[in-house]
Amino acid sequence: MSSLDHRITELRACLGELGQAVVCFSGGVDSGYLLAETVAVLGSDALGLTAVSPSLAPEERDSATRVAQRLGARHLLIDTDELDDARYRANPVNRCYFCKVEVYGQAVTAARRLGIPHVLDGFNRDDRGDHRPGRQAAREQGVRSPLDELGFTKADIREAAHRLELPIWDKPALACLSSRFPYGTEITPDRLRQVADSERALRDLGFKVCRVRYHGEAARLEVDSSEIARLSGPKVLAVVTRRLRDAGFTTIEIDPLGYRSGALNETIPAAALKATGAAS
Repeated sequence: MSSLDHRITELRACLGELGQAVVCFSGGVDSGYLLAETVAVLGSDALGLTAVSPSLAPEERDSATRVAQRLGARHLLIDTDELDDARYRANPVNRCYFCKVEVYGQAVTAARRLGIPHVLDGFNRDDRGDHRPGRQAAREQGVRSPLDELGFTKADIREAAHRLELPIWDKPALACLSSRFPYGTEITPDRLRQVADSERALRDLGFKVCRVRYHGEAARLEVDSSEIARLSGPKVLAVVTRRLRDAGFTTIEIDPLGYRSGALNETIPAAALKATGAAS
């Protein structure tokens, strides 16, 4: 038995012991794989829960719904109100903490209302090395992360999801839209829509991996390094420029380094990351 097979066996045994569980399902591969295994083990005693707010692109909400339907999962969409919190809108370095307080709080409340004793998320072993202030909220709310507990890496999860033929097994990582704003830049519904519309324009042109970083009137575009030349081509760039100006940006810049996860975290001093909840 391979190490991955062993972890999958342990995961299924762990889920079976829970009896009932709510899985916080963002629509990504990590929580999607966890939801698939939870449904396979617990059946109707498993519930996928997706938080809906302006920081979630509408197509991501729709994708989560389709995946849940494919899995035959009970699926609950809940509206969350993190933008009502002035601390979240101010976009400090630990913004994600305030978001997760709202999301996990809503999930735990829904679970209690339904008589479900456990709330799970898709946090995994590789996430420990990233800036994740939301982990504090998970601990405070008693949310469990079985993929992390059992040592699943992102590569493990993609391979396991591929085996299950999940359509999102190779889906690029996609953090919430609020991650596109430099820390200290206020987050508003209009600005979130502006970013969502701009990234939709890039995806419409076939850029599977893309980010539009908000810098006031300027948009800084990140695509996979192999796609920078295509994005920079006159015809494609003309279409992108028109679409992003329609969205409200006046200046378009292309990041020469391409997409990398957590690019805006590169400006945060290491001590600040540690103080605000970077995973160990």
